[in-house]
Amino acid sequence: MPTLAEGDDERVFAVVRRVVLALNAVNEAHDECAFETDEREQLCICIDEALTEQGVDVATLTARRGLGRHELTDQWRDW
Repeated sequence: MPTLAEGDDERVFAVVRRVVLALNAVNEAHDECAFETDEREQLCICIDEALTEQGVDVATLTARRGLGRHELTDQWRDW
């Protein structure tokens, strides 16, 4: 089974999108109050770290899209 690091950028971004949309649903189910500011930051760090643990160079991945590393989830994130 290939890892995310072996997949193309689209595959990695699809995984990130799926995670962020699931977290959006949790937040929506709790009247947009599911996550405090520090928890939102931690969630983003966890996503970054999970990708890094799978061999994804997040800085390079996001740079290829003209994004900064910390903009990885911004396209889909509502929380």
